[in-house]
Amino acid sequence: MRISQSPPARGVLRVLVLLATLLGLAAPPAAHASATAAPFKVLALYNGTWDAAHISFVHEANDWFPKQAAANGFTYTASNNWDLLSNGGVNAYQVVLFLDDLPQTAAQRAGFEQYMRAGGGWMGFHVSAFTTDAQSWSWYHNQFLGSGNFKSNTWGPTTAVLKVEDRTHPSTVNLPATFTSSVSEWYSWSNDLRQNPDIRVLASVDPSSFPLGTDPNQTWYSGYYPVLWTNTKYRMLYANFGHNAMDYATNTTLSSTFASTAQNRFLLDGLKWLGGADTSVPPTDPLPETAWYSLASSGNGTCVDARSAGTANGTAVQQYTCNGTQAQQFQFRSTDSGYTRIALRLNPQQVVDVTDRSTADNAPLQLWSWSNGQNQQWQPVKESSGRYHFVARHSGKCLSAAASAANSVQLTQRGCDGSAAQSFALTAQP
Repeated sequence: MRISQSPPARGVLRVLVLLATLLGLAAPPAAHASATAAPFKVLALYNGTWDAAHISFVHEANDWFPKQAAANGFTYTASNNWDLLSNGGVNAYQVVLFLDDLPQTAAQRAGFEQYMRAGGGWMGFHVSAFTTDAQSWSWYHNQFLGSGNFKSNTWGPTTAVLKVEDRTHPSTVNLPATFTSSVSEWYSWSNDLRQNPDIRVLASVDPSSFPLGTDPNQTWYSGYYPVLWTNTKYRMLYANFGHNAMDYATNTTLSSTFASTAQNRFLLDGLKWLGGADTSVPPTDPLPETAWYSLASSGNGTCVDARSAGTANGTAVQQYTCNGTQAQQFQFRSTDSGYTRIALRLNPQQVVDVTDRSTADNAPLQLWSWSNGQNQQWQPVKESSGRYHFVARHSGKCLSAAASAANSVQLTQRGCDGSAAQSFALTAQP
């Protein structure tokens, strides 16, 4: 029922509205000011029936993504029912993932194209772009992805150093200039994505990765190979990883697609962008994984050093007058969850290790062959001064120099205390 107002009442109401507007009270708070945004919904579609390496990745993804969901503002549903694309079921989700396949029926393909044209978000992995007949679904392979046909691959599966070509995109803004990927088999394509005005290449294989592969007949020795990209006409991301190393004889997984901290950062920031959520900023600046650094103690000015330029297991990691030699140059290679291994330039297989996995204060540091031990992993924490301290994963204690500047004193781990002995200035080396 409509209730009419007398002219005087309407006049009073107009005056009240005017006063409220002038006082900034008329409009309610904007919707985006709510304290907690509703989580966006992610649907992961998979096949899970072909190639043990792809199946391994599906199992990992369906374990890893749910664990990340609550902390990153999304929900995660996995399904092998690809007809959700054709029957409208996908419309209940803001983002759809293709883990190990792509739509096969005409109805599924039409439904997916409609979903993307309507503003849906998509992230595809590895084999979701594979085809040797791009014309059979030209919109997807030639326009949407832009890659065309599969051209070649590397074998066996290996890590690669990736160069981030665009650090302004929400999915890459928190990445270092270069980083080491997780293990994968890498694909190349018939189309040059650089020639497509709609494609924005986000990361490609860095030349330092060559030769890439372990089989001489399936190894890349040079060339340009995009790995991460987006199509600016859609809300989409493609990632060329998603193939674990396998012992096919025993069906044993030998690697993890989620082993690279920087790569995981791309996945989570990319999902947030696709889902319309804000991209989080990590607590520290990531260190480029292809650079070599000297580490000078803020307390006594000496440098972290491999005793007598040794590379054997058990070589003492000591402090010594800074001299610019490779015995004082180290590289930070991501493991996972923000930790790195600190590799020696003279032999990058040798890393800074807490002797005997000790968790005690003053446990000495040594070089030891990388074996994925938690006593070989360190979290670089950037300080307000720009210097870093390094926290051992297994003990939570900090890498420490001595109070004095005496040469040849072996470095240790000690409880993190914020002292200058635990603070190091990093200087990039040529």
